[in-house]
Amino acid sequence: MITVIPLIEGCTHMNQNKATSQFELHPDRLATTDDRGRRIYLYPADVRGFFRRRRSQLQAILVLIFLLLPWIKINGHQALLLNVSDRHFEIFGLTLKAHHAPLLFFVLAAAAFGLFTVTSIWGRIWCGWGCPQTVFIDGIYRRIERWIEGSALSRRKLDQEPLSWRKLRLKTTKWSLYSIISLIITHSFLAYFVGTENLREMVTRPPSENWTSFLFILFSTGIILFDFAWFREQFCIIVCPYGRFQSILMDQHSMIVAYDEKRGEPRATPQAKVLAKAHGSQLGDCVNCYRCVQVCPTGIDIRRGLQMECIACTSCIDACDEVMTKVKKPTGLIRYTSQLGLLKQKSKALRSRSIIYASIVGLSLIGLAYNLATMKPVDIAILRAKEAPYTIQSLATGDIIINHLKLELSNQSGSLHQISIELPKEVSDLGVQIVVAISPFPLPNDMLTRYDFFVKFPKSTLIHGSLKIKLNVVDEDVIGQQSTTEQKEVTLVGPL
Repeated sequence: MITVIPLIEGCTHMNQNKATSQFELHPDRLATTDDRGRRIYLYPADVRGFFRRRRSQLQAILVLIFLLLPWIKINGHQALLLNVSDRHFEIFGLTLKAHHAPLLFFVLAAAAFGLFTVTSIWGRIWCGWGCPQTVFIDGIYRRIERWIEGSALSRRKLDQEPLSWRKLRLKTTKWSLYSIISLIITHSFLAYFVGTENLREMVTRPPSENWTSFLFILFSTGIILFDFAWFREQFCIIVCPYGRFQSILMDQHSMIVAYDEKRGEPRATPQAKVLAKAHGSQLGDCVNCYRCVQVCPTGIDIRRGLQMECIACTSCIDACDEVMTKVKKPTGLIRYTSQLGLLKQKSKALRSRSIIYASIVGLSLIGLAYNLATMKPVDIAILRAKEAPYTIQSLATGDIIINHLKLELSNQSGSLHQISIELPKEVSDLGVQIVVAISPFPLPNDMLTRYDFFVKFPKSTLIHGSLKIKLNVVDEDVIGQQSTTEQKEVTLVGPL
């Protein structure tokens, strides 16, 4: 006897038989948690197809880029260095330090709004195709897992088996390879933040000489091993905020991975077949094989619509296309489209949202280019020292006033410079003198340096307790054999 259960809005979420019941998801909780909130470990099945091949090719390229980029030199500097502790940044030939905060702002704004622009047009393509989390897990760790433990069904069965010599051997081999890969990734990733030279020193010196660096590398390796080997999709669902931004950055025109409900429903379940036969209606193209659920790395059912957990990896597209081909139906039941596209309406890539984001990217790049074009090789500033504004030296010829000043120099040219301070003749004729420890001041490339100097002058030159003078700051490029002079106005102070 067959019980006929009416379909609600063309969908069913019932456990029809043993083959599909294990893949049916609860409608009110995450696919990776059970009824007590404990994690359900996922075993994504292998998938083949157009997008799988393209992702594998891109992942191979990105893995090489991620691992090799910090070791590439551009004009003698690391291609990409984000040394936050020393406030030193190298970005493809552009050197930025703490005093370059405005330039760093333009770089970060362009990167952030560039990602917003991509998201508003192509959805979460970054998550599924370019994010290091996805690239390394899918491109390396899952491949090792499949190579050692076999298919998704074999891996699930192995984890459910009691401990045996075979299970211990396979798990030990897998986690040993995971640890080696994690060490390699850790060292390459740390090079982005500490620099290749510092990293090379950490590695070549014995741990006993540098326990801090050794423990730091060990701790970082543990984090990467924990994340890529075990935590995996939980990072995307729980930790990463990007998925929660999509409701703000995306709209009905944005590209998404979506299930065509109009074409697929009602699904070909036993109950739906009976109902369709009784009413003489047609079934949808979805055969309810749950193949899209089996291959999903975050465990969702794409047929329930756009979800925060979806990273747009396209595995469900390849899986569904493969099934549609076997049952001799058109592919594209699950496809790249937009919410308007599902309604057979035309979506637009260029619209107010994406234009605003792209405009901010353009303005940021223009601001960066303008500041780079107008940036002086050496930025010179004269500051007053943080102490008493002046001191008085009593001599037989009269009182001498001394002002303590600082010369702040920022070498942004990439070559060695020498800086000296000279007094114009009309100022030296007033009896003003400069006292320095060394002259000229050496200024290494890409350095921010402060030098102390003192200005001595007779009290009689003061007018109402102050005296404005001009100093000639001479900048000599040692390598380029060029010299420039910049005048700086300074207000000297003394007693009234």
